[in-house]
This record gives sequence, structure tokens and C-alpha cells, in this order.
Amino acid sequence: MKIMSVDYGDARTGLAVCDKTEFLASPLTVINEYNAERCAEKIAGFVKSEKPELIVVGLPKNMDGTEGDRAEKCREFGKLISEKTGVEVVMWDERCTTVSAHQILNETNVRGKKRKAVVDAVAAVIILESYLEFRKNSK
Repeated sequence: MKIMSVDYGDARTGLAVCDKTEFLASPLTVINEYNAERCAEKIAGFVKSEKPELIVVGLPKNMDGTEGDRAEKCREFGKLISEKTGVEVVMWDERCTTVSAHQILNETNVRGKKRKAVVDAVAAVIILESYLEFRKNSK
């Protein structure tokens, strides 16, 4: 099944997709948009071209497992994406994904403006890889 993941942020939102075999997750793009409605519309455009059957939206939980304001914003954004695309949305725990993305970019020596441009797409890949691992292990 082709799946898209979303790492939603106030200014930048990263997107990633996997192939139909659910083997390879790849960064798709970073959307630079502050307005949630316009961001969801841009995502809907990528949904039309990529045709995912499921969308995974990162849910930023606190380290103790509780949810704060940011998690509520992401849940609302997930509902908005589902309404705009008609595709099922699953919320997925994204604790530490941005930290992991920065570590990966450190290892590959990506710095400055280049880093800012890709970190959210890398975080979306990490979210998607985590979700794909869960699907593989729960079959």
C-alpha cells in the first residue's frame, strides 16, 4: 500500500512517501506555509499526484506519553487533511523524530540553509519508517 507521512510544523511541513511494497520511504518535499488551511490544500495536491491510500500524521507526544497543545494542533490538522483529501489519516507518535533527523543530517554534514530546507522531510521519513516497521511487525 502506498502511504504518505506528514511532519506538521507551524512554518514548515515535511512530506514523505513509501512505495507500494512498503519497503522504501523517501522524502517528498517540504511545504513552507504558516496557514494550516493552505498547507492542507497543498498536501491535497501531493495526494492527487502521489495517490497514497493512507496518510500518517506525526503526533508530538511529551516524553511521558501525555499530549500537549502541539499534539492537539496536529490532531486538528490530521482531520483537516482527511476532509480535504478523502484519504484515511492515522496519527503516529513522533517523539524524537526531529532530533533523529538532525542527527542524520549531522552525520551527512548537511548544514545551514540546506539543513533547514530538508530537516522536516527527513523527519517525515523517520515517522513513515517507524509506522512501516509497526505494520510489518503486527502482521
